[in-house]
Amino acid sequence: MTQIKRVLFTALVWVGISANGSFADEIPLRILASFSILGDMVKVIVGDFAEVDTIVGPDADAHVYQPNISDAREVALADIIFVNGLGFETWSETLIAESGTKASLHVATKGINPLLVSGKIDPHAWNSLSNGVIYANNIANVLKVALPEHADAIEQNRKNYVDQLLTLDTATRKALSDLPENRRVVVTAHDAFGYLANAYDLTFLAPVGIDTEAEPSAKDLAILIKQIKTNGAAALFVENITSPVLIEQLSAETGLRIGGRLFSDALSVRGGPATSYLKMFEHNLNTLLSALQPTE
Repeated sequence: MTQIKRVLFTALVWVGISANGSFADEIPLRILASFSILGDMVKVIVGDFAEVDTIVGPDADAHVYQPNISDAREVALADIIFVNGLGFETWSETLIAESGTKASLHVATKGINPLLVSGKIDPHAWNSLSNGVIYANNIANVLKVALPEHADAIEQNRKNYVDQLLTLDTATRKALSDLPENRRVVVTAHDAFGYLANAYDLTFLAPVGIDTEAEPSAKDLAILIKQIKTNGAAALFVENITSPVLIEQLSAETGLRIGGRLFSDALSVRGGPATSYLKMFEHNLNTLLSALQPTE
């Protein structure tokens, strides 16, 4: 967008807001989350007390997302914006600054100890359920201040949600702890599951690093293929946000079967198996177990 178009667009947005200013009391709090997984967490905790939308929707890759004018309008109209942080939304700072929004901005990963992958911060912190609890607590803390009249209900939503996350975390640890050592190494399209690996004692290998914009060199791919052939791996998995081509190539080169599809950076569209954070984690766990459990 040129500077002139940007100024005109921002002006039009604020004219629209001013024109409806007299109805401010009738408009519910507008909350915007940067991507679908985070948006679901916010919806669970805030319940019906606010409108919640996301910038990057289901089955879409936030790493390579290109915001448009509609996104800028949504940001400008928002009252509260939640982002993942840890370098995940590389486009968000510019979008928020250029939108002219007066929304308060909150980082959902506040207090999480980030993992490093090849010297870079891994932003995929939601792939550990204990981190999911931190997300939930951070979100609830913001919402209880923003909606003090609903603070008790929001706190109850948070508590119920955290209980569900902790119950699933316990079940995940128990289920994965029974896997033998030779069934704990898997390969995915990009390096999105470091927190899951760290939390549940698995090893994830990937031809692409933490950012899906990167392309593996022929040398890197050859090294990974050699590593798989030498040290072994239990299964390959495609992801919902990336092309299956690399994984299919690795399968052909190594003889490893593709164990299914994992949801890494986005939920599934309606009707899919991962329409919420909890369902996404359950789907990924069941998919992993189905492929990794040794056959009789």
